[in-house]
Amino acid sequence: MRKLTIVFHHAGGGHQSAADALKATLAGQEHPWDVSLLDIQELLDPLDLLRRATGLRIQDTYNLILRKGWTRFTPQLLVVLQGTIRLYHSPIVKALRAYWAQHPADLALSVIPHFNRAIAESLRPVGTRTSGTKTPFVTLITDLADYPPHFWIEPESEYIIAGTERARQQALTMGHAADHIFQTSGMILKPRFYEKTAVDRVAERERLGLETDCPTGIVLFGGHGSQVMADITRKLNEAASGVQLILICGHNEKLAAELKNLQTGKPILVVGFAQNVEYYMALADFFIGKPGPGSISEALQFHLPVIVECNSRTLPQERYNAEWITENGYGIVVPSFKKIAPAVQRLLQNATFNEFRRKANEYSNRALFEVPVILEQCAGHTAAATQFQAAV
Repeated sequence: MRKLTIVFHHAGGGHQSAADALKATLAGQEHPWDVSLLDIQELLDPLDLLRRATGLRIQDTYNLILRKGWTRFTPQLLVVLQGTIRLYHSPIVKALRAYWAQHPADLALSVIPHFNRAIAESLRPVGTRTSGTKTPFVTLITDLADYPPHFWIEPESEYIIAGTERARQQALTMGHAADHIFQTSGMILKPRFYEKTAVDRVAERERLGLETDCPTGIVLFGGHGSQVMADITRKLNEAASGVQLILICGHNEKLAAELKNLQTGKPILVVGFAQNVEYYMALADFFIGKPGPGSISEALQFHLPVIVECNSRTLPQERYNAEWITENGYGIVVPSFKKIAPAVQRLLQNATFNEFRRKANEYSNRALFEVPVILEQCAGHTAAATQFQAAV
């Protein structure tokens, strides 16, 4: 059985989600891969990388920033992170080579940014400077676009899987060959989002204490929620917007308690950490949240128009997502959620909502099933090239 290693980390939730979804899908194929997951943070912990500069691990620092909402200075923090990675490039490559020596793979797949130059170099035969690798190396971009330089796409990248035309064009501009760039129909989602089990919306809304015929928004800000969810709820209530909300708070119990104590004219459903977000998506009419690639894609998978915020606090790698939403007519981008009430009012105007819904209905994402086919092509392409070189 062919061996595939997926390199991931826990900074944010999208990287591990993509790795887990791919592992499950590849294991269920007619000709399955033997899939291993490599947490690069665990591998590199002995180097202390960012901990030596800040006292915190890379992924812990990132997740703390997201939980606290300290995102205004992420461009500057990225400079520190990337500088540290460059400083420790040789030790990182050495640690990765030691790993590959003990755990050889037929193909390596990265679903993380920042480390792709080091991963590519670690897979080359020692002493070579060519871009070809003994083990094929694929970078799967889990953002809608790259945030150059040295984020996702590197000159050393061998194969690129991009979820948008923008990301594909970025790879081409960097000089990568067109036949080494593959475009999917979107971001990889958890398998459940492709199943879209039918839900009796009327019965389920009634069971959960919601009005059966009221416009319903789902508010989602990642696994730890955000205090802005309370602000959004208050502003919509004060404006008598006429909408009810499903608020997914994740692990933020303090936020959930605060929301449950709010007095609102329309019902609100407060949910803690949910393994079945797709169920609540099926009950909603539109989405409110940050412009993360995963949450946007999940909402569109259920044909929900979206309202997102984009400003100086938005993560730099997610700012293009707001452009993408506007360009494709999937929803409304506000400079601040202080403007959420007029944005919802505009969204729910019949002609506007129908147009956004029509565009969302056209969205079709099959990336989870497209990537395994691409991986087969990458493995086959490299095998054919190796045989040719051996013959020559």
